[in-house]
Amino acid sequence: MKFKDFKYERPNIEEFVDKTKTLLAQIGEDESAETEIKAIKAIFDLNDEMDSMITLVSIRNSLNTQDEFYELEQDFFNDNIPELQQYEHIFSSKILKSKNRKTLEKEFGELMFKTAELRQKTFDPKIIPLLQQENKLSTEYSKLLASAKIEFEGGTYNLSQMGPFLQNLDRDIRHRAQLKVSEFFANNEELLDRIYDDMVKLRTKIALDLGYENYVQLGYDRLGRTDYNYIDVKNYRDQIYRDVVPVVAELKQRAAKRIGIENPKSYDLALSFLNGNPTPKGDRTWQVNVAKKMYKEMSNETNEFFNFMLDHDLLDLDSVPGKAGGGYCTYIPKYKTPFIFANFNGTSHDVDVLTHEAGHAFQVYSSKDNFPGYRWPTYEAAEIHSMSMEFLAWPWIDGFFKDDTEKYKFYHLDSSISFLPYGVAVDEFQHEIYFNPDMTKEERKATWRKVEKKYLPYKDYDDDDFLEKGTFWYRQGHIFGSPFYYIDYTLAQILAFQYWVKSRVDHEEAFASYLGLCRLGGSKSFVNLIKAVNLDNPFEDGTVKKVIKPIKAYLDSVDDQKL
Repeated sequence: MKFKDFKYERPNIEEFVDKTKTLLAQIGEDESAETEIKAIKAIFDLNDEMDSMITLVSIRNSLNTQDEFYELEQDFFNDNIPELQQYEHIFSSKILKSKNRKTLEKEFGELMFKTAELRQKTFDPKIIPLLQQENKLSTEYSKLLASAKIEFEGGTYNLSQMGPFLQNLDRDIRHRAQLKVSEFFANNEELLDRIYDDMVKLRTKIALDLGYENYVQLGYDRLGRTDYNYIDVKNYRDQIYRDVVPVVAELKQRAAKRIGIENPKSYDLALSFLNGNPTPKGDRTWQVNVAKKMYKEMSNETNEFFNFMLDHDLLDLDSVPGKAGGGYCTYIPKYKTPFIFANFNGTSHDVDVLTHEAGHAFQVYSSKDNFPGYRWPTYEAAEIHSMSMEFLAWPWIDGFFKDDTEKYKFYHLDSSISFLPYGVAVDEFQHEIYFNPDMTKEERKATWRKVEKKYLPYKDYDDDDFLEKGTFWYRQGHIFGSPFYYIDYTLAQILAFQYWVKSRVDHEEAFASYLGLCRLGGSKSFVNLIKAVNLDNPFEDGTVKKVIKPIKAYLDSVDDQKL
């Protein structure tokens, strides 16, 4: 079957609820462990069918945001998903109270029960209308950004397609491209402020209604973070500020020297080389063929996986009008298939998609036979697989970049380490917002600019007054749709760097460890997953400094002026 043949049929919600209630009645009370195990597995199957329909609608809606049928179906799920969450709540309550809990823990693992405890805290039927509003606000934001039609240099472009102009060798084009993108956001400033203000107040109300002091801990609990808290995260951010920000500031000075600009502005930061950033040396079809060869040689497991993805048309990579921005990997349980969504734009980002999103897809493909809750780990652990795959691809990266290979390697490490301060800035901003939910829109913008200056002191917006007042965060979708899901990328980056170090010593051994991590899926919490494969914990003081040292040494050893 090809992806286009995957059948979508709107689920009968009443029928789903009736079946769920029947199965829930077989858990608890005086039922035997055997009866409960059978009922739990049947609930997993029922949920997989529902999740498959939800995911198919989400994918097809993002492939064409102008498709009225899937837009209506997305609205249908936005209304109904919060209603269905109450049954997850009941399920959690029943397994936690089961007299057979020890037997169930042996069958399904302890983490399922820790997650159930969090679900008990994060949901109550009374918040269903608020969750429905939250879903609608997220959809409104995504649709607004997908609607961008930016007139520039004789063409019309969406936000993804403006990316190459921001890396153009002509400084005037870069400058005007930034101003054009800012113009789109400025024209929608009032709407974006209203959407976000509604989101913050709504999430704060949900938190208060559930008995939380504010949204911060609820945000962590929603993300399934069981073994660290916001104080651990603050300590980690402090490590980034102390040990990474100075390194990145130095790298930005080196980049300015490479491109011959004495006082670089924000529109210069995406350009790393005067002769252009490294680019893949072929079109989308050619790149996919190079990836196919790479995954064949990397391991039997990756070869099987990538051929499976190609055989079933599970990669949609072209940037076309009406398609949602960004990139993601998701999973359709009914067909046991990952799906990769991206917007190729001719930059090195295209190759990053074929490694990063394929890392996500390979992980879930490797753990597809796990119980549903254990197929994916929590977000910060999931990003380890994607970012590490980017580095495990290094021995084959010359296939994509040819003469640009050494330049790409430098650029890849440079941009990866340079991302860390931005990633923690997004996180610190969100903590400030949700600890102080009554901020005005002006105070939010001032807060962003203050945090930005702390972690990205080199960012000078020149004559872009719109960005200077603190609006860059408008374009960071996670801030709107997935609060507190962003620090995850930076945590995973620190762990992926460890695989870079390991792979340079012994690639096969590094890949074996990585494969083991993929197969574990989400069967352990974040800290326990990294313990299981002997990676250093980023929350522990000194880890960031230890990890950054060999990266800096490699970058310092490269004569980047010759690249």
